[in-house]
Amino acid sequence: MGEVRVKVKLTNAIDEGLARRGKISEAEIRTYEADALIDTGAVSSVVPRNVMEQLGVLSIGTRVAEYADGRKDTVQLTEPITFNIIGRITSENAMVLGDEVIIGQTILEVIDMLVDCNNRKLIPNPAHPDQPVVKVK
Repeated sequence: MGEVRVKVKLTNAIDEGLARRGKISEAEIRTYEADALIDTGAVSSVVPRNVMEQLGVLSIGTRVAEYADGRKDTVQLTEPITFNIIGRITSENAMVLGDEVIIGQTILEVIDMLVDCNNRKLIPNPAHPDQPVVKVK
């Protein structure tokens, strides 16, 4: 399968909460737009250090990242980041490594998107084309 990429808008989720509460203006919410790699083999999502810094999110600790070749590395884990992909939105912590934004399975599951391998693109789940449906049990 070839690479699948998608435009994603990343937002500091804490900034969003502060704006909702009237503590900062909408203009002060820090964002970053990226051409992200969809990696169906990755569980968590990844942002490079420069994206973490531009968003102004801090590290809340570390996680062990395991690479496809079996190597393991301890990496930082960010405060919550909001991921907006084709109008479907969720927030989660991201691992900090590498030089590109990577979207993993947890985000795809929550926003109910699937990889269309034939056309190399991300699509809404055909069973729920209008809005995400998340399984709870």
